[in-house]
Order: sequence, then C-alpha cells, then structure tokens
Amino acid sequence: MNLKIKIILFFLLLAFVPTNAQKAWSLDECITHAISNNLELNNQKFNEASTRESYRQSVRNLLPSVNGSSSYNISYGRSEDPNTGSVTDVDFFSNNYSIGSSIDLFQGFQKINSIKASKFLYKAVEEETLQQKYLLAFRVMSAYYDIRFYEGLLENAKEQLSISETNNAYVKKQIELGLKAGADLYEAESLLLTDQLAVTTAENQLAAAKLLLIQEMNLEGATDITLIDSLDENYTREEKEMHTDSVYAKSQEFLPSLKAQELRVKVSKKEVAIARGRLYPSLSFSAGYGTGFYETNVDPSTQEIIDFKDQIRDNASRSIGFSLSVPISNKWSGRSRVKQQKIALEQAENNLDIQEQELFRLIQQLVQEHNALATETEQSAKKVTAQKMAFAIAQKKYEREMISALEMFRAKALDTTALNENLQVRIRSKVNESTLAFYNGLPVFSINNNK
Repeated sequence: MNLKIKIILFFLLLAFVPTNAQKAWSLDECITHAISNNLELNNQKFNEASTRESYRQSVRNLLPSVNGSSSYNISYGRSEDPNTGSVTDVDFFSNNYSIGSSIDLFQGFQKINSIKASKFLYKAVEEETLQQKYLLAFRVMSAYYDIRFYEGLLENAKEQLSISETNNAYVKKQIELGLKAGADLYEAESLLLTDQLAVTTAENQLAAAKLLLIQEMNLEGATDITLIDSLDENYTREEKEMHTDSVYAKSQEFLPSLKAQELRVKVSKKEVAIARGRLYPSLSFSAGYGTGFYETNVDPSTQEIIDFKDQIRDNASRSIGFSLSVPISNKWSGRSRVKQQKIALEQAENNLDIQEQELFRLIQQLVQEHNALATETEQSAKKVTAQKMAFAIAQKKYEREMISALEMFRAKALDTTALNENLQVRIRSKVNESTLAFYNGLPVFSINNNK
C-alpha cells in the first residue's frame, strides 16, 4: 500500500475515534453557560415579554374601537313585527346588521399617562432581568473561586502528606538503626494519619464546591468539572487606592437594581396622575350604521317581499354622537385612589432610598476590606516565607536530635496554617478586586447588556 494512502487512512481513523477529554472551563464560559441555562432567568424573560406586550397594548388603546354585529331571527306565533311594530301571528324571519365605532376624546390624560407608566414598567423589568444575570454571575464567581480555594487547600494538604510520609519513613529507618526511640514512630504515624485525613477532607470539600458550581451552571449530566485558569502562586494585589464615594457614584450610573427602582418610582408618579385623571370629565365620540331585512316587509301593491338589497338600502340608519360623563360622587372612591397611589409613590421612593443606603454600605465594606487585605496579603506572604524557613530549620534540628519530634511537628503545623491562610487571603483579594471592579463599571462579566 502506498505510504500516502496509509497516512490518510490513519488520520481518518483518528477523526472517528471518540475522545474522553473533559472540557476545561474559564470563569467567563461558566457564567455564559449559567445565564443561558438558568430556568429562573427564563421566568424573568417571560415577565419581560409580558410587560412589553402590555406597553404595546397601552399605545394601541389610543385607537378607536370598531365592532360589527349580525343577527338572524325566526319568530313563531304572536310576536312584534320589527318593521311596523305591530303584533302579528305570521311566522317570519329577519336579519339585522350593524357596525359601530367609538373613540375617547378626553379622559383626563389617563391613556397618555398609562402609556408612560407601561413603558417605565417595561424598562424596569428589563433592568431587573439584567440584575438577575449579574447576581447569577456573582454566585458562579463565588463557586468558581471556592473551587480554586479547595484546590489550593488540597494541594497544600498533599504537600504536607508527602512530608509526613518522608518523615515517617525516616523515623522508621532511624528506629531500625537504634538511633531513635519507638515513641517517635507513634508521633510520626499520628501526624501521617492527620495529614491523610486532611487530604480526604480537602477532596470532599473540593467535590462539594464543584457540585455547587455544576448546579449554578445547570450543567446536566456532569459529575465533575475542570477549570482552566489556576490561581497564580506569585499573585500580588493591585495596589490602587479606593474611595467609597467615587465607587458609589460610578455604581449609581449603571447598576440595574437602582435604575429599576428609579423607573418604578416614575411608574408610581404616573399612577398618581392616572388616578387624578379619573376625577375629570370624560368625552367620547361614537358613530354607527345599521340596517336589516324583514320577511314581513312587503310591497303594498304586489304583496311580495321586498328584495334583500332594496331592504338593506332602504332600512339603513346612521348615527353619530358625543358622550360626556362627569364624575359627581362615587362615594369618594376616586379621591381615595389618588391617596392610595400617593402612598404607593412614597413607598417606592423609600424603597429607592433603602437600596441606595444598602449599596453605599456594601461598597463601604468592600473598600474597607480592600484596604485591610492589602496589609493582610503582604503580612501573609512574609509569614509563609518565615514559617517555611522555620520548618526547614526544625527538620534539620530534629535530624540532629536537637529538638523533639513534637517540636518539629508543631513547626510543620504552623507551616501548613501559614500556607492555608495565605491561600485564603489571595482568594479573598481576588474576589474583592473583581467585585470592586464591577461596581466601578468595569466589564468584569461578559454579559450581553443589549435590551
């Protein structure tokens, strides 16, 4: 067989060989998948579609209404002749046709205000949908970095287990040579078992964190997930001074939850105007056309039923009219509605104040944490370096029998604690920076903001 043909066949076989490689996810991919597959967001989208249709209908309500009707009646026995109004014993049938139209000329600007209120409500629901996307993105980010934390915790635990295994083997060899007492072996084995348990605990915590992310992403059929980016071991905080007022001012410009509540305040204002509009007189115009065919309508000279088209023409009636309605007394229900809507407006304004207050407090906490973490990160890194050096010295002293096994193991425990504390501080710093960047209006999440 020709060599070129063999090569082609080889690559064709590779193309059809199934791969078991698991997809690795970045944070942006996790967020995008979660937003695309979240059922609660679907409900919010349905709500958005409903308010959009309500807004469109409020605009169509300005158009005149047109209605047509038709009837076919058969009369038996004594009945009134609809043509003459007299009573007759003759069985007969009749057709009636009518069409009418009416339009509201003035209703205290209720329809105009209703259009504006419906539009504000629709825009508010749009903002709330975007807010739900951001909240989901934050939940995914939290689960994502939880995995990073437990991955680091597991790595640290495995590293400490490896050291314990080495120490345990060393103690056994020293005991065999008669250089150490049997009590040292018990302590070494105890520490080895402790580190084995720490590895198992970290594995279980990592599995739980992965499950949480899988659930937030609604990743069907998945039992495990692999992440692309790992936390940089040489990670350093971005030393940028943060001020609560500037971050708060930025967040007010774009935060969907605030914009949604501001729009709901506008809705409440229009609802007050609509309620006041009901106190004004209303004026409407109407026009109608009607005709009919009656079996009793006969030609006096021939006593034959007049033709259908002639009756439709001759029986036609037309009307136009204006209707004025003046509210005089409706048990004060109109004024009561105005008061109720004013209360609803005050409540909406108060809810806006509450949201602004909560946002300011949250940003205060984030900025305070940002400043505190700057010091913690630096001190934690120094502590890791110092504890590693102290543990290395303790190991050498233990090998030279200058300290007891208990002292060496204590140094090892302090080294483990320093590593885990540093890992936690780095994760907190990363989340804090991303959160503050979001409130500063930076594109932290790849979310489609198009309305």
